[in-house]
Amino acid sequence: MRTFTNSRVLVIGGSSGIGLATARAAADAGACVTVAARSPDKLDAAVRALGPRALGARLDITDVHAVQDYFRACGAWDHVVVTAAATKSGTIRELDIEDAYAAMDSKFWGAYHVARACSIGPGGSLTLVSGVFSRRPSRNAVLQGAINAALEGLARGLALELAPVRVNVVSPSVTDTPLWNKLDEAARAAKYADAAARFPAGRIGQPEDIAAAILYAAANPYSTGATICVDGGDALV
Repeated sequence: MRTFTNSRVLVIGGSSGIGLATARAAADAGACVTVAARSPDKLDAAVRALGPRALGARLDITDVHAVQDYFRACGAWDHVVVTAAATKSGTIRELDIEDAYAAMDSKFWGAYHVARACSIGPGGSLTLVSGVFSRRPSRNAVLQGAINAALEGLARGLALELAPVRVNVVSPSVTDTPLWNKLDEAARAAKYADAAARFPAGRIGQPEDIAAAILYAAANPYSTGATICVDGGDALV
């Protein structure tokens, strides 16, 4: 396993949730971490929370020209992680078509833009985050399942095209992140309780659980083209 001491790690979407937990874990492992996000306020708060080993970069990965300009200016990375995504869910007949296009732009095309533009050094890695709906579809989130499956397929192809850079995907299920703050406290607690009761692991995920898998994928020199499931067994039931 490679170490992260003094490595340059970029976490896109690193201002909250899984991304912030990944940035914190990488910094704790000795990396020099840059968190990239769209919101300047959230970005500033994340950098303050992470401490002196962290920098911030404002970046919207749906903007292909901004992504290209950013990577031209920042040089080569040791590891790049993409956790950023903003998607609305619903059935295909209910979800506004513009929201559907925006979801694809954010989660799939955003990752594509990064993979196309980023420079990663020898022994380095690119890690994407998908989700359990790629393997266990939901009738109420068909598009999310399709996007997650597309990301996993993209990563397998990139593992060949970008070799020897390693490309992997981490696939979580319900995780206690600000994503669920759109629900009120009672609804959120019920969602978490229902998921924990259904999952073989008997609990929902914490951001640190997913971050640990991301760092594993980045550090393991024999892992590429893989989808690592960290979903509490959700895909099994």
